[in-house]
Amino acid sequence: MLTIDGVALSFEAGQTIMEAATAAGVYLPHLCHHPEFKPHGSCKLCTVKVNGRFASACTLPAAEGQEVLSETLELRQLRVRITQMLFVEGNHFCPGCEQSGDCKLQATAYALGMLDSHFPHFFPARRVDASHPDILLDLDRCILCELCVRASRDMDGKSVFGIAGRGMESHLVVDAESGALVDTVIEVSDRAVKICPVGAILIKRTAYEKPIGQRLYDHHPIQAVLLQADQGGGSCDQ
Repeated sequence: MLTIDGVALSFEAGQTIMEAATAAGVYLPHLCHHPEFKPHGSCKLCTVKVNGRFASACTLPAAEGQEVLSETLELRQLRVRITQMLFVEGNHFCPGCEQSGDCKLQATAYALGMLDSHFPHFFPARRVDASHPDILLDLDRCILCELCVRASRDMDGKSVFGIAGRGMESHLVVDAESGALVDTVIEVSDRAVKICPVGAILIKRTAYEKPIGQRLYDHHPIQAVLLQADQGGGSCDQ
């Protein structure tokens, strides 16, 4: 047994703290974690305190006797700051984004009670790649969760996407000498096209097919949506 915020939870051998929490119906905020892939630990939104030390719940194995804290003021403030940084590091203007209402970053901000961006916006000059006839790549919105990288490599068997650069220079790249999406082997049916948690990868000619007010997070908080999807080992991707 382990405890999360004082509540005892059982777990199975090989489970991470995130997996044990999800199985028990306990929501831990996350963006880069996905039940279809191996733990990654890039977004740090699932940071918890385990026996007094900070750890990523999606990568740390569950163990007997762990005392996990999640819903503390310190951790809530940390998660809000991480989310605010994700907003200002890219151009996330929700009212003008096709993914509004279906965006995990937006829904996470609501769940955390984020009221403003706090930090000055970077307004990065990142390109929009509209070269492909069916797929739009908007690097302004990429949060470097690497879900598309993992999906393309592990599920599609193509390795269309990758991350280049270090630190503030990190950015998403595609597997083409020209750097253009049209020159890759990506197809609109690929898992990588549908797994982006924000609006960085979009299928053309589908924007606003589902009206605002009828989208995934319009009436259901992300806690309920992700727990349902993760417990079933499925997906809430659109």
